[in-house]
Amino acid sequence: MTKIIKVNNLKKTLRYLRKNGIRRAYYAMRERIETEISDDYTYKPLDVSSLQRQREDGKRFSIKFSILVPAYETREEHLRAMLDSVLAQTYGNFELILADASAGDRVEQVVKTYSDDRIMYRRLKQNAGISANTNQALMYATGDYAGLLDHDDVLTQDALYQVAACIAEYDARDIQLQMIYSDEDKCDEYQSRYFEVNRKPDFNVDLLLTNNYICHFTVMKRQLMQELGLRSVCDGAQDYDLILRAVSMMLGKDKLRTKKKEIPVAHIPRVLYHWRCHEQSTAENPASKQYAYDAGKRALEDFLRSRGFKGMVSHMPHLGFYRIEYQPDLLANRPDVAVVGGRLIDKKNRITGGLYTEDGTPIYLGLHKEYSGYMHRAVLQQEAEMIDIRCMKASMAAEGILEELIGLPYLQHPGTGRFDWKDCLKEDVDFLELSRRFCQKVREQGYRIVWDPEMTEKIDNIK
Repeated sequence: MTKIIKVNNLKKTLRYLRKNGIRRAYYAMRERIETEISDDYTYKPLDVSSLQRQREDGKRFSIKFSILVPAYETREEHLRAMLDSVLAQTYGNFELILADASAGDRVEQVVKTYSDDRIMYRRLKQNAGISANTNQALMYATGDYAGLLDHDDVLTQDALYQVAACIAEYDARDIQLQMIYSDEDKCDEYQSRYFEVNRKPDFNVDLLLTNNYICHFTVMKRQLMQELGLRSVCDGAQDYDLILRAVSMMLGKDKLRTKKKEIPVAHIPRVLYHWRCHEQSTAENPASKQYAYDAGKRALEDFLRSRGFKGMVSHMPHLGFYRIEYQPDLLANRPDVAVVGGRLIDKKNRITGGLYTEDGTPIYLGLHKEYSGYMHRAVLQQEAEMIDIRCMKASMAAEGILEELIGLPYLQHPGTGRFDWKDCLKEDVDFLELSRRFCQKVREQGYRIVWDPEMTEKIDNIK
């Protein structure tokens, strides 16, 4: 198979090589090429009749949105594209608040060509940074929910309708959502090509503690966002910091909680946001904003302190991704977590199991152990529905659950501290079925299960 190496890939590989060494750079480059060859994504906007149906159906909602846009020397064509995307929404109950910190009047002159009274323009006296500038826009917000939109990105036409429909659906179940997020993709500078779609999982607190996978399009209860505000100390990762502090507030002040707490956050599995790529953007050139990743690290460290967790945050090889090393381990710090599972690897260094969907379908099956997977999630800690008991550590509560299932005492391997399955179980046991039943009971008891790819067991047969 012929592999075409793009100039941009070479730049990224050279940056990665300098930071992480030849071996990791080789696998990162190989994985990126294979991913781009297999990427057949195209964005398909809704047809006219679907958009019209949304306009009619949206009349049953009364939710008002405040769209916050901090602007700074925005190029006219990008600014107009952003404005047009908001004004083209099929759900029209919104206000668009622009806080302009530009030195010149380019943004103001463009905005003056629009006569829609839903646009609120505020010229700032000084450029105090993206957090302070966004806070200025947030001051004027009057909507039920506030959404964050970058000045050079665009919303899909159905973005606000989908969010309003999601909020209404939860309201019907007596759940008042505090935060909503959607899938997203990237587009080139001229919106002629859409690529790198980010299909996100439903809310996963441990995945969030590795990177800002929520990102765009984030909508939050307006009162909550105003109470928290954005912090200048985290400029560059201000949205990540905001989300982490919102999650911490929703978890509550009880740091000794022994069970997981469901929090009112919803994921809309639809692309509602196009992240524009150009040379100065983080989307195109992650290394252009190293300070942003350092700010993200600070935000995570603050989150750990706020929860009373003891751990060290470090940068991972891919920019914008982090790992928390808990002291002495995750189970000791997190009463809400009862099980930590790892990955199973075969003789060819391919993943054979370890992380599964609720029905036992293996995730990352066949992926080389040096690959990071889709959106780098194969190397990230994350909450799991099901793990494999042949590579796990358990809390005392989870030990008792397994003992009830197998009718035998739970034994720890003296060298690793993991479940000593070879001494506790017979070889003819259906490990996957036992793992499924065990994890189901753990979750029924209200605990989280976390998958940590740093834990590895060499097993060829996953049956």
